[in-house]
Amino acid sequence: QVQLVESGGGLVQPGGSLRLSCAAAGTGISPYTMNWYRQVPGKERELVADIDTHGTASYEDSVKGRFTISRDNAMNTLFLEMTNLKPEDTAVYYCQASNWREIYWGQGTQVIVSS
Repeated sequence: QVQLVESGGGLVQPGGSLRLSCAAAGTGISPYTMNWYRQVPGKERELVADIDTHGTASYEDSVKGRFTISRDNAMNTLFLEMTNLKPEDTAVYYCQASNWREIYWGQGTQVIVSS
């Protein structure tokens, strides 16, 4: 079992930056691919970025060059550094831990990009 708790969301102006964190309790995150998703009302949850157990990251096209995913297995924490934020980045951001047989979700943290 893994319990995930996101933090770091908030209100930011366009062009600003935020750093999201996802702290894990229970089993450590090292055996899991870690993912950041986001969701806006009325739309499906979409994968924003993921990082596998070897530290290889991939990104959804709209965030490439602006977002950076990282993980600290010793601290059992996942991060998402978001820069040059745009209004269309407004969403609830969720972290997820996954492997071939398990999926765990956090409760989400709200990000609002608005002037």
